[in-house]
Amino acid sequence: MKRILIVDDEPNIVLSLEYLMRSKGLDVRIGRNGKEALEQLEQERFDLILLDITMPEVDGYEICKIVKSHPVWKDTHVVFLSAKSKQSDIEKGMSLGASDYVVKPFSTRALSQKVLELINH
Repeated sequence: MKRILIVDDEPNIVLSLEYLMRSKGLDVRIGRNGKEALEQLEQERFDLILLDITMPEVDGYEICKIVKSHPVWKDTHVVFLSAKSKQSDIEKGMSLGASDYVVKPFSTRALSQKVLELINH
């Protein structure tokens, strides 16, 4: 079973994404901030991380940098989910090694298709 990590500090987004991803047959873990995300990464391997950018303690950009520079995690797909919609924000996220950058609000159908596409190829 494919495993994903959802990292966002907004509880309603976490709940809806968790439900959506579980309904697609994925094993889901949650991080409510950057620190929790790093703790989860230390414990388990993930196929994909859905990652908010603006969070307390450690932001999503920093998490992505850590993931992509780590020998064990570097092949993990990172998909940013963010309200930051400027082209410069998107370019920064992609330059850090993200597989995709999705602007909030987003289509749950399109997001689930993208996630399944990334983890199954």
